[in-house]
Amino acid sequence: MTNKKFESEDSETREAIDRAASGAPAAGWAIRDRFSSDEIFQRLIASADEEIATGKQELIFSGFAAGFAIVLSFIGYAVGKTYFPHNNFLSAILYPLGFMYIILGRYQLYTENTLPPVVLVLTRLASVPLLIRVWTIVLIGNVLGAGLGSYILANTHVLSPQTMEAGAMFAKHGLETAWWDVFFKSLFAGWLVAGVVWLGNAARDTIARLLLIYIVFYTIAVADLFHVITAACDVFYFVFVNGSGVSIFYEFWLPVLLGNTVGGVFLVGLVNFAQVEQHPYPEARVLSPRELLFSWKGGQTNTPAHSTDEESKPISE
Repeated sequence: MTNKKFESEDSETREAIDRAASGAPAAGWAIRDRFSSDEIFQRLIASADEEIATGKQELIFSGFAAGFAIVLSFIGYAVGKTYFPHNNFLSAILYPLGFMYIILGRYQLYTENTLPPVVLVLTRLASVPLLIRVWTIVLIGNVLGAGLGSYILANTHVLSPQTMEAGAMFAKHGLETAWWDVFFKSLFAGWLVAGVVWLGNAARDTIARLLLIYIVFYTIAVADLFHVITAACDVFYFVFVNGSGVSIFYEFWLPVLLGNTVGGVFLVGLVNFAQVEQHPYPEARVLSPRELLFSWKGGQTNTPAHSTDEESKPISE
């Protein structure tokens, strides 16, 4: 009897350790260092719930900080192009720097931090207007931060003349690329970033996440793909240096924005979500079709699996 009691206590202790405060698994059920697709999805739900519940002020300032930090990627890539103008493999070495800074620092970055809430809408745990609110605030913050960073770089001597010239070529290259080519390049970039979101929730340690971030964003640069916030930095810098008109935003930045968004939502919606769609969350209240489309409802969605006797928190407006 005593042994059974200890075994029961050990089981309860392990279950408590293996779950975060949100109820998301902190370790795999079958294999502790490997999550199943359903467990990854639960972790993504918990992360998305945190994102969509963030206040406006926190979103805008975190987004602004991320936009300003993306300048690090611009600087790194421009320096690389200065020293290795004809070698993409070497010139892109420092491109992931800003993304590593942002993602590991948990700043709000459009695509990386705005894709997880899509799963809340797909599972009818948050409304479409609430999703658009997060997207809009984060995007505005990112663009403002990128604009300020670009202005400083364009009007000071932080960069050498050769590096400034190399940086101005980024947006010029985008303008020379056909609109639909930019869109599809950005679509694949959005798909890659969504992969970072999914695989990041599958990783259990910072080193694995660091390598994941570096490899994916290095690939984006080497493959000549486009990310919407680095593209914003490129565009602002080009405008501040050359005095170009605002038409560059439609000709280059807009297809990047659309491509990243479509590519990311496609992966989250039609690939990752589809493989766990058959696993409902009965403890969470789903929104009605009317609430899904017209309300501002969304909130706590996860209840720890071991606390089935407790009611889940209501979805708050």
